Amino acid sequence: MDLLLREEREAVVEYGRKLVTCGLTRGTGGNVSVLGRERGFFAISPSGMDYFEVEPEDVVVMNLEGRIVDGTRKPSSESEMHRLLYRDREDVSAVIHTHSPFATALACTKEVQSGGAPPVHYLAALAGPDLRCLPYYPFGSEKLSQTACVGMRGRRAVLLGNHGVLAAGESAARAFAVAEEIEFVCELYYRARTMGTPALLHDADVRDAAERFRSYGQGS
Repeated sequence: MDLLLREEREAVVEYGRKLVTCGLTRGTGGNVSVLGRERGFFAISPSGMDYFEVEPEDVVVMNLEGRIVDGTRKPSSESEMHRLLYRDREDVSAVIHTHSPFATALACTKEVQSGGAPPVHYLAALAGPDLRCLPYYPFGSEKLSQTACVGMRGRRAVLLGNHGVLAAGESAARAFAVAEEIEFVCELYYRARTMGTPALLHDADVRDAAERFRSYGQGS
């Protein structure tokens, strides 16, 4: 079967399942999309389907105006949030939204909602200059989509108040890695607080880590 954006659809299936197997969501929570920038279309997970039942043909393809161009399923309720990010960010080719437990728990606290997640580990720099928490808005709402788009400018991840995590990257693998590491940082903060008062990094430490990440890994 000749599917439009087959490679991107297959990536959506793969990383949707990894959300569950790696503990970043439960049930049908969260969503995954991958952009085919040359075509101007993106593939996004269908709404409310078990990730282990989703096949490439179930993945919905939409254009950057928000219209379905291929697929018979209803797209994720957060498709507008993904669409706005792709229109706003030329450096983003994949978006992952999770309900990972430790990050979501922090996003439900007044402390983090008022000041963002404290920088307890240098991996927080993967999110950007800080791990900010955006206000709560109903899932699937235009207000949530718009707020998330603005909040992500200059960042790779944000916490969504009383909701979860939004992560982005130049590939599905990179967006997933950011979401996974942000969950790890939030878990560390939770565990450190159960043991005592966390020793937080300074802003300069986070900036230094962010700069070091620019040359981390094997490169292109």
